[in-house]
Amino acid sequence: MKNLKSIFLFVVSLLVFIACSDDDGGSTTTEVDIYGTYDLQEVNVSTAVDVDGDGSSSTNLMDEADCISGTLIIRENMTWQFEQTNFTVTSITNNQVYVDCSGSSLGTGAWASDGVQIAFQGSSLLGTLQISTNRIIKVEGEDLPGVQSYVYVKRQ
Repeated sequence: MKNLKSIFLFVVSLLVFIACSDDDGGSTTTEVDIYGTYDLQEVNVSTAVDVDGDGSSSTNLMDEADCISGTLIIRENMTWQFEQTNFTVTSITNNQVYVDCSGSSLGTGAWASDGVQIAFQGSSLLGTLQISTNRIIKVEGEDLPGVQSYVYVKRQ
């Protein structure tokens, strides 16, 4: 009798789980939308800087230092590949910063997503990033000389 009761509760729980599917249409990102190649478009810092000395400041280091680049490939077979320029941001006198690029970081591994976030396994370089339409965003949240966020945009 005890086993019959347990089996009955299991079946009822399973039916409730299956019947409560997500049919509200609120989610616009699916795993199929995630597949593809993403290029690093923004390396955002907390304060606008003029690294290249052209008189124009930006909070996006990629506007100021042309040595920064990155690519993230997300494959349908649940694997990923990553390459990004290594760089350091150093504060110097008079509220100026210096960006030094040297070599690149590589990573590969497996990924999983719930449609809102994507988690990269196999390397500590990426971790868990936010998904926003055709963008993947890594939030660091640091003030200068640290980075606020990295934004990767899907190639069309």
